[in-house]
Amino acid sequence: MDRDQCYTTEEPQLETRTDITTFSEITQSDEEENAIEIANSFPPDNENPENVGLPDTSEALSPHSSMTTKELQEYWGNEKRRYRQVRLLFEIPSARIVEQHFSKYVMYKVIVIQTGSFDVNKSVIERRYSDFEKLHKNLLEDFSEEMEDVTFPKKTLTGNFTEEIINERKLAFKDYLRIMYSMKYVQRSKKFIDFFVRPELEEGYGCLRGGQYAKALEILVQAIALQEKLTKHNPLLIVSTLCAIVVCHKDLENPRSAYEYGEKALLRLQLRTSHKYYTALLETMITLAYELGKDFVSLQKKLEEIKAKRHQAKVFTLKELAVREYVH
Repeated sequence: MDRDQCYTTEEPQLETRTDITTFSEITQSDEEENAIEIANSFPPDNENPENVGLPDTSEALSPHSSMTTKELQEYWGNEKRRYRQVRLLFEIPSARIVEQHFSKYVMYKVIVIQTGSFDVNKSVIERRYSDFEKLHKNLLEDFSEEMEDVTFPKKTLTGNFTEEIINERKLAFKDYLRIMYSMKYVQRSKKFIDFFVRPELEEGYGCLRGGQYAKALEILVQAIALQEKLTKHNPLLIVSTLCAIVVCHKDLENPRSAYEYGEKALLRLQLRTSHKYYTALLETMITLAYELGKDFVSLQKKLEEIKAKRHQAKVFTLKELAVREYVH
């Protein structure tokens, strides 16, 4: 299997476990070890001046603690609830039947929710059966071994639009996305991420190319919220979208918002000065900083350093780079 098709970075990344383990699946000894490990990771309360005089909880939870197994289990369960790992949940709460000319199909509403923190941006997209089917076929090309036991809802000759079949598929697709996301290599693959964001990004960039900046901005801002959730393992993957949003805000004469998104993009490019967007982004940020009365000297210095190292006959503007994205 070709792992090069996964989104990766040159620098080592901290891996986030995405497997879901139920409480009943953990043995009693594992419970104790986890409780002790979590407890020992916190400093003694009496190191905090505000807690002087309080009992030392680290001693009570040491490996020689007199806590019973049940108490350890309860403690560990509480700590798990307090420090939840950030992961994604997929919900498919509803579906609608679409009829267009001679075609008829079902659109499933997919909600992507980030756990572990309060998610104010619950991302919502719509996909039809053929979209899920295409995703499954594409993933099988790269992850056939991992997906050996994964089932996919089959097409039926009749009854596709009955409430019973639609409800069955809602549950099946929800379970399918959960299983796929639990596989690290699948979760980080371009094909998996594209399923969630590519249609909207293509639409947004199409509006940008057509000069419909307000509409493009609305679509791209929604898309990047989901894109960020899916690409936390590699922040560089959203640079192009951030820059497209900068272009939209700039053309809509919103320099302050353009600058804010530009700062986010520059932050992700700190160690990637060779990135195709870096020079063009610096030039745009210098213009915006001057317009807003911000410090542009440091940006100008960086730009001069980059240009001194390179000898490019043609340097594209940020807008020229943006309109080249997602062109078939």
